[in-house]
Amino acid sequence: MKFVDEATIEVIAGKGGNGVASFRREKFIPKGGPDGGDGGRGGSICAVADRNINTLIDYRYARIHRARNGENGRGSDQYGAGAQDVILRVPVGTTVFDAETGEQLFDLDQHGGQVTLAQGGTGGLGNLHFKSSTNRAPRQFTPGQEGDQRKLRLELKVLADVGLLGMPNAGKSTLISKVSNARPKIADYPFTTLHPNLGVVRTSAAHSFVIADIPGLIEGASEGAGLGHMFLRHLGRTRILLHILDIYSPDPDVDAAAQAIEDARAIAQELKRYSAELAAKPRWLVLNKLDMVEDAAAAQARICEALDWQGPVFGISALTGAGTAPLMQAIQGWLDAEARRDAPAEDTDARQIGTASPQDPELP
Repeated sequence: MKFVDEATIEVIAGKGGNGVASFRREKFIPKGGPDGGDGGRGGSICAVADRNINTLIDYRYARIHRARNGENGRGSDQYGAGAQDVILRVPVGTTVFDAETGEQLFDLDQHGGQVTLAQGGTGGLGNLHFKSSTNRAPRQFTPGQEGDQRKLRLELKVLADVGLLGMPNAGKSTLISKVSNARPKIADYPFTTLHPNLGVVRTSAAHSFVIADIPGLIEGASEGAGLGHMFLRHLGRTRILLHILDIYSPDPDVDAAAQAIEDARAIAQELKRYSAELAAKPRWLVLNKLDMVEDAAAAQARICEALDWQGPVFGISALTGAGTAPLMQAIQGWLDAEARRDAPAEDTDARQIGTASPQDPELP
């Protein structure tokens, strides 16, 4: 299925039914009085987050969504029927913007969350509501109100705990296929990843996290170069970024470590240009293809010194899986520690009273 993470739609809620002016007319009842009913409510357009949907492709082609109008009121105290609401199911992580003003309206980040995109019009009042002791034969009634009409932009940000950063062919797809259940396309040419891939990494029977791989970044990505700029938004919900560096070059005339240093600086600069919030996220350095390098320790020391890197550093081989298990365990430990830090105080007190949990793996 084609992955679509942005779509523009128009939602048109239903109009409320009109009220009616009617009078009771029966044999032997010469003055039956007003009996005009109200109009029914127009249908609304609602959006519901559904974790079983992964893309906005349905809304790329079905752009106009219209609800039915409410029925008009009738005599004999009969109210018009209200129209059914139209439910639009969207992936979890969908953000709704006003297409004309750019204002963010809703953020559907929880499964089952529901919002009203366009409110249906209320029904008009029949003359039954206007009778009084001084107005026994009212002929007033009100028309139904028009429903809301909006042009909206839907933007999908995938929900993941960990995001992978790196140049094309750095080994991101190979890594996510090795440590999770994701099976992305892998080839020996750039930009094999054309859309984000999500995988679940299970570190134990009771612990797991979600990892996201986006198309590789190149210099100028924040200004539209390459494919990565289209998907940088998906890293906005992640809690930690893994910066994958390729420290091997098949060309003996190319200094792979120097190239890795240059790539790391370029991507860090693109993150700052795209979003200061994204650039401020915790970022770990992961040196890939160590199995192809003769002196991996020297290459790691040289890269860290050149970048003045103070954060965690891991050396792995995504192809063979070497070093990936300690990396995944360290990530799980960091995520667990963050979850405890973000938990309310009463939850922390409850955990202290209960049985002790096993120790998390030490962070590097």
